[in-house]
Amino acid sequence: MYNKMYMCVKHTELLTERNEIMSDKQKKEWNIGLLGFGSMGRTHTWAVQNLPFFYGTLPFSARIRGVCTTSLEKSERVAADFGFLVATDNEDDLINDPSIDVIDICTPNVCHFETLKKAVAAGKHVLCEKPLCISQKQAAEIVALPRCKGQVLGMVFNNRWLSPVLRAKQLVDEGRLGKILSFHASYLHNSATDLRRPAGWKQDKSICGGGVLFDLGSHVIDLISHLCGHITHVSGMSQIAYPDRLGRDGAPWKTNADESFYMMAINEDGAKGTLSVGKLQVGTNDDLSFEIYGERGALRFSLMEPNWLYFYDGTAPDAPQGGERGFCRIECVGRYPDLTFPSPKAPAGWLYGHLASMHAFLSAVNCGKPFLPSIEDGAYVQAVMDAAYRSDAEHGLMLEVDPCL
Repeated sequence: MYNKMYMCVKHTELLTERNEIMSDKQKKEWNIGLLGFGSMGRTHTWAVQNLPFFYGTLPFSARIRGVCTTSLEKSERVAADFGFLVATDNEDDLINDPSIDVIDICTPNVCHFETLKKAVAAGKHVLCEKPLCISQKQAAEIVALPRCKGQVLGMVFNNRWLSPVLRAKQLVDEGRLGKILSFHASYLHNSATDLRRPAGWKQDKSICGGGVLFDLGSHVIDLISHLCGHITHVSGMSQIAYPDRLGRDGAPWKTNADESFYMMAINEDGAKGTLSVGKLQVGTNDDLSFEIYGERGALRFSLMEPNWLYFYDGTAPDAPQGGERGFCRIECVGRYPDLTFPSPKAPAGWLYGHLASMHAFLSAVNCGKPFLPSIEDGAYVQAVMDAAYRSDAEHGLMLEVDPCL
């Protein structure tokens, strides 16, 4: 009897495995050409390769087929380490490869514009790291490019995909905060505080195209716009605390990009707030945070406490004793709508945002549907940063964000 039951179970397992194999053969496999393999290229690789672990049976499969870096030697080493089939030091090899469906741009900012033009013209789906370009003019040109039907062009604003941010968006959209009145967001690092450490390319305007406003500011502008509505007016002020430091080659160098940037902003509904970003803040790590205050409630979040969103319900009953008002700590942890692994009770982490972003983008590609954040979102962020830099040049004058410049 036991042997019959065992054989029946085993037969069922074999049928299931065969059906899964047949189903896998019918799936569309999306081949990705990865441009750049710094920290973001490595992060995107992790996200693509781990999708089946976290999302279970997917309606598509994806793999990074080829990688392009600044040297063939590095590309070949990366390809061997991570199982890529193609290694090159010429991005055109991947952009013009008919077997490549998606171009994933993880190169320095100044490279984005020309790469985007070629990839869009080649009919590729594109996922681009922020910022979209290094000027509003470039961004507008990219948005205006003709596209193929179903071509998906997306931005990597990965913090939208953190579980507390997803919950915050849900509460805002449900009207739990009422009309938003004010906001504050900041993104602080300590990476420019050590003068013995040579500057990185993100501190070199000739490669970055800007300073910390491009690097960290793009994230907070997108986050506040996503949660509170588009920013329409901005006043900006930059800071270079250490004009003399070591360059990327270790030799003395004059700092040419903002090390901190401070903004006052007004959004489309009249809410007012402040945004601050910097790499001069001793004691910080990856300190992204926001506070949003509405007529009926408020939200607080810190990336250094990634499992929690703090919500204040101003409509809750109040009393000298026994009232229910106060900030409530909502457990968000690993609660994502489609995640099957690990347990939703598992603590959230920074990589989850990139994982969820990649899953959403490739799902949009697979379905032929638009993806948000789009390159239009990237162009809008570029417009805000452009206005902030123009304001800084005019001693902090409050300027209107003009998306048509």
